Amino acid sequence: MAGSRIPGFYKLSPQERLAKVRSFASLSEEEAQAIGGCGLGIEQADRMIENVIGTFELPLGIATNFLIDGKDYLIPMAVEEPSVVAAASNAAKMARAGGGFVTDATEPLMIAQVQVCGVDDPHAARIEILRRKEEIIELANRQDPVLVKLGGGCRDIEVRVLETKRGPMVVTHLLVDCRDAMGANAVNTMAEAVAPLIESAAGGRVYLRIISNLATLRLARAKAVFKADAIGGEEVVEGVLNAYAFAEADPFRCATHNKGIMNGITAVVLATGNDTRAVEAGAHAYAALRGYKPLTTYERNSEGDLVGTIELPLAVGIVGGATASHPVARACLKILGVKSAQELARVIAAVGLAQNFAALRALATEGIQRGHMELHARNIASMAGARGEEVDAVAEVLVRERRIRVDFAQEVLKKLREEGNA
Repeated sequence: MAGSRIPGFYKLSPQERLAKVRSFASLSEEEAQAIGGCGLGIEQADRMIENVIGTFELPLGIATNFLIDGKDYLIPMAVEEPSVVAAASNAAKMARAGGGFVTDATEPLMIAQVQVCGVDDPHAARIEILRRKEEIIELANRQDPVLVKLGGGCRDIEVRVLETKRGPMVVTHLLVDCRDAMGANAVNTMAEAVAPLIESAAGGRVYLRIISNLATLRLARAKAVFKADAIGGEEVVEGVLNAYAFAEADPFRCATHNKGIMNGITAVVLATGNDTRAVEAGAHAYAALRGYKPLTTYERNSEGDLVGTIELPLAVGIVGGATASHPVARACLKILGVKSAQELARVIAAVGLAQNFAALRALATEGIQRGHMELHARNIASMAGARGEEVDAVAEVLVRERRIRVDFAQEVLKKLREEGNA
């Protein structure tokens, strides 16, 4: 297999980049055409959601240089924000000097919640539900024999008594191994099926029966050693450590710190047809379990290098939903070459760490705006009416003059065209 280090990839045309990716992932002509802009037809879209009138496209980019657990990956990222793909690629390149990313993931266990209200003796009800555990598990697994055959299914239950403003509630958690699916449909079906049994055991009334997006049992982790000499020296290490300490101490900064992580994570989740809202909700809820904290950590090792880690819930799948029905999502999964939902989660965790490191390094050195605005200048040039090679020419002037505005871009474009016609 070819490596993910493709020098000069950003200098190629979109068609040339797609050709490189097609070779890397052995994409078919049909898959390449889907990625190239002929992906989701109106008929397919009409079957995916309600009241369809069209489709909405985002740029799909490829982050290069990723070495994860000794394997090269090209990372498809669907995102509208400039600098995200470039930053991830640059961070991955720096991580290679320290061996790339090392990752880990738990089993793909999701939690379904069944809420019982109006119970006179909630703690006794908890014991009764637990006493009938095997009966509940057997009934849950009857709902999805295919999942059970694949090695998944309901593994266990937990029962909690919650004190609320509406009185005590008895909440049962079904712990379901979803294998290679995200699992929402499977666990919701199981929760609804076992609700009458739980209601009977508890002696109250069941209300909610639904998945929890705080998937604390479905975690992905990644680690990377960023060699000091590869990232700019000891001052950069100090700067990143100070930036991390700031985020750890201040929720106002931490919100933006974690948003930067999700720039990378959400882009891959979206590209693969997974549920971005579920992943984002789970990530931020996990960050808030002990007071809102960063999803990453940074330390200095004995050799003076920077060590970054990340841990977060990642409920993603490679089967079912849009991952199966959206042609571009299917092609993106093929580019990644992942063989399981756990592998996909591990890759996404590595991307989140890379994205965060890139942002902190930029903040600790030249500031976040320089690289970001260089790319943003191209958008402004296009908005001003520049076409083709004019875009880069106008953007270069905007960045040099530090005046990245549409009105100035229009002035620059007018002057360029006048000089060209002289």
